[in-house]
Amino acid sequence: MALTLRPITAADLPTAGRICHDAFRAIATEHNYPPDFPTPEVGIGLLTDLTNSPGFYGVVAEIDSQVVGSIFIDERAPIIGLGPITVDPAGQNRGVGNALMTHMLGFAVREHLTNLQGPALGLRLTGRTVRPANNADLVACNRLSRAMHGLDRGGSLRGAIVSGTAAVVEHGGRITGYTTEIGFGGHAVAESNEDLKALIGAAPAFGGPGFLLPSRNTELFQWCLANGLRMVQSMTLMTVGLYNEPRGAYLPSIWF
Repeated sequence: MALTLRPITAADLPTAGRICHDAFRAIATEHNYPPDFPTPEVGIGLLTDLTNSPGFYGVVAEIDSQVVGSIFIDERAPIIGLGPITVDPAGQNRGVGNALMTHMLGFAVREHLTNLQGPALGLRLTGRTVRPANNADLVACNRLSRAMHGLDRGGSLRGAIVSGTAAVVEHGGRITGYTTEIGFGGHAVAESNEDLKALIGAAPAFGGPGFLLPSRNTELFQWCLANGLRMVQSMTLMTVGLYNEPRGAYLPSIWF
């Protein structure tokens, strides 16, 4: 067995995307979760988007010249996010996942997360206005992120503004929260839970398998459940290296 790692190419995407679908479907089926990627085409589409997006770096693992897994990192901010990492279910227990992870990172557990999904709430909170974000909002949003995490995440926010998924919430005549998307790939930062409620309430949908909520935020968790959202699965936020304990209300993305 010859295991090698190399940067992903366009020619790898059909196989790597199918493996992404198969791997997530296998573990979802085992634990009775809904699949993250309903069809192979969804997995291929995601990996294609990541491969073609500036700021993402992807690697494939090969055994005897056959692609058997892949891993991606998000390098758009000083804090790097990792995922997805997937290994062909038919090639488990051959050191592929360990090699991919060792190539990138190693982790410490930081936060227990709850993945929530459901129909759009269509709620408006009195005194708070949610609107699409634009480039003029970057300074205020980056200030919020630095106060929360000790760094800004302007790279992902700029991308979300271009794609039309970013939103801000205003209260008292100023921006008090923002999101790149209320969904698996988006994050949110706010001064208070009321600001997060406004962003969640105004979301047209919850992208992918849903959005991630720190489980210890009991008030917001209970509010989500009371408004018809339901827990899909339990997850864990893990980091390596620099980590600042968040100060305020936030929703992490699947990357961070």
